Amino acid sequence: MVNKQKIEYNYTQEERRVIFMIDSKSFYASVECVERNYNPLKALLVVMSEQENTNGGLVLASSPMAKKILGITNVTRQRDIPVWPDLVIAHPRMNLYIQENLRINNIYRQYTDDAHLLPYSIDESILDMTHSWQLFGKTPAEVAFKIQQQVRDETGIYLTVGIGDSPVLAKLALDIEAKHAKNLTGIWHYEDVPNKLWPITQLTDVWSIGSRTARKLNLMGIHSMYDLSHQDPYLFRSKLGLMGEQLLALSWGIDRSDLTETIRPKNKSYSNSQVLPRDYGQQAEIEIVIREMADQVATRIRAHQKQTCLVSLFIGYSFSESEKQESHGFRKQCRISPTNDTNALMAVMINLFRKHWRGEIIRHIGIDYGGLVDDTGVQLNLFEQPEHILKTNKIDQVVDEIRQRFGTTALMRAMSKEVGGTAINRASLVGGHNGGNSYD
Repeated sequence: MVNKQKIEYNYTQEERRVIFMIDSKSFYASVECVERNYNPLKALLVVMSEQENTNGGLVLASSPMAKKILGITNVTRQRDIPVWPDLVIAHPRMNLYIQENLRINNIYRQYTDDAHLLPYSIDESILDMTHSWQLFGKTPAEVAFKIQQQVRDETGIYLTVGIGDSPVLAKLALDIEAKHAKNLTGIWHYEDVPNKLWPITQLTDVWSIGSRTARKLNLMGIHSMYDLSHQDPYLFRSKLGLMGEQLLALSWGIDRSDLTETIRPKNKSYSNSQVLPRDYGQQAEIEIVIREMADQVATRIRAHQKQTCLVSLFIGYSFSESEKQESHGFRKQCRISPTNDTNALMAVMINLFRKHWRGEIIRHIGIDYGGLVDDTGVQLNLFEQPEHILKTNKIDQVVDEIRQRFGTTALMRAMSKEVGGTAINRASLVGGHNGGNSYD
């Protein structure tokens, strides 16, 4: 039940910063519009991925007018797109989007230093302008307008800007206000929380609150951000743990994140996952993909002069199989002697698969190499001749050099030509879409 006691927060103890959260509006679609000399805000355009694993086509991005007039959203299926004479369907060009993202972030660097610039995603960046905004205008809003104009003039991309006293307030200002404002700018201060944040009853509209969390909160009698903000902090944390503490801070606009702090993961790993182009049920075909992926990730760890001691395999079932098994799949891992030898890692992953697979139809495979150690030499063992191990290691090095120099597909394993292989088709993809090299 909601605790209705009056609760207030003393914001005088909080640092009042000037944080810009900037979003490139409908980024992929806007880039494609600019490439065609269309106005990104007026054109009817969608970016459509037509990879085999999208079941005929999937919308990655749609222009604002395509959303407004045709009701097309991201992840709309190709079959659900209405027939419209002026609608332009563009194929994704991921490398182009990456290049444009770098151009835009280089413009941001004219307004703050690298330490206070945090690229948040391919289309969003966080700028801590606390100590620099006064160099460029009389108010933060004026500076935001200058940035919007410069990016528009140099790239053709429209920006939405959320400005807040904290990073989370800037994000909320962006999502809830700026994206719907005529000037594409929203400004939230701590004092705005009761009037702008607390009235929200659709909890999933708030950043970081997903549908599962919203349902959990609803079951606790929490149906608005006001309800959330007025929970007993100690009781709420006892029910939800650290997540409860984070949600309470969010409801009051509190975020003490230091954007200049470099976070280094304790246990770095390298991984690859893919949604298969169709349902796979034949063992031989599944194992081809597992070997290809084991090879690809082995190439990556060698490129970083690492060996793995901990390998993990994820097998995701097809939709119908998930319903049948009442499970989405399985994830298994095992510890091994340090290695980055492709053949050895292929064998380990195949053994993991054969040990736990029971003939299920699958659609998703993931491989992860963790427990990384420096590649300081070749690990010998009692069961193989040293000459053979060294020869295999040398072959891996030569293959890596050829692929690095001439491209991934310059040298492929024969198995990738067999039925079920995906490596050749995926070699030029970035994030599963057209536009790059999957071995980078």
